[in-house]
Amino acid sequence: MCKDNAMIITIASGKGGTGKTTVTVNLAASINRDDVTVFDCDVEEPNSHIFIKPENISSEPISVMVPKVDTQRCTLCGACEEICQFSAITLVAKRIMTFPEMCHSCRGCEMVCPEDAVKEDSRVLGSVHQGKNARGIDLTWGELRVGEAMSPPLISQVKDRINPGGIALVDAPPGTSCPAIEALRSSDYALLVAEPTPFGLNDLALTVEALKKLKVPTGIVINRADDAPGIVEEYAKKEGIEILQRFPFSREAASICSRGKLLVNEMPEMKALFQQLFNRLNQLLTESKEAGEVGK
Repeated sequence: MCKDNAMIITIASGKGGTGKTTVTVNLAASINRDDVTVFDCDVEEPNSHIFIKPENISSEPISVMVPKVDTQRCTLCGACEEICQFSAITLVAKRIMTFPEMCHSCRGCEMVCPEDAVKEDSRVLGSVHQGKNARGIDLTWGELRVGEAMSPPLISQVKDRINPGGIALVDAPPGTSCPAIEALRSSDYALLVAEPTPFGLNDLALTVEALKKLKVPTGIVINRADDAPGIVEEYAKKEGIEILQRFPFSREAASICSRGKLLVNEMPEMKALFQQLFNRLNQLLTESKEAGEVGK
C-alpha cells in the first residue's frame, strides 16, 4: 500500500549478486523528478551510498527494547520464560537469565510478570543514515551493528522514514527470509531483478511465491541478458508476469559499476533503457492508482 500517497517500489531478488542495487540507483538517477528517494534496506551490507554519494550525512543510532529483571522482585514463577518463544529469557538453576541477542522486543515478558519485575532495557541494533547528493537524490540507509542478527527492526526504522508523496525506491535484502519480507511488506510494486541462469530462476520463483502471499504486484527485470528468449521468459509467461526490461551483458557496464559510477551517466544506451523502465513502472502504478488498488 502507499504510505500517505507515496508510491513504494521495492527492488528485490531471490539471490545476491543479480544487480539489484545497480538497478535501484540507476533507476533513481534516470528519473527526471525531484520527489524520488532511495531507501537501502539491505542493512547487513548497504552499498547504495557508494553510487549515490550523499553529502551532509546525518546519523541516528537505533535501539530496541530488551528485558532487564529486578531480582529483588522476581519470585521465579516462570511466566516470562513460558511466554517467550525465542528463549531470550529463561529460568536456569533458580536464576532468571536474559539473552538480549535472541530477544524480538515483543514485551510479552514485561506484560505477564505478576510482580512487575521485568523492566525495559535497550540494546543498539545499528544506525540509520540520511543524506542528499549534488543532483538532489535523497538516500536513507541502515547499517546493522557488527555481530547483530536481528535486522528486521532496523529495516522497519529505515522504511518509517518514507515521506508522504513522491516515489520511494526500496533496495531490499536478497532472498525470501524475514529481512526481505520486511522490506517488501506494504510495497505498491515489486521489481524483481533476475539473472538468466537455472540458479537465478530457482531463486526468482521462490520470491514470486512469497510475493503472492504478500499480494504485491510484481514485474521482472532480466540483468545480463542475451538476445535469445530463455528460461526466465518462459517462467514469466507461465506465471503471467511482465518482463519490464532486459539489460544486456556488458563488460563495460561491469567496469563502470566496479568504480562506483552510475551507468546512466556513463552509457547513453543504458540511460535510455532505465528511462523506458521507469515509464512503464509509472504507467502501471498510475493505472493501479486510478483503479483504486494503490493507496489502500
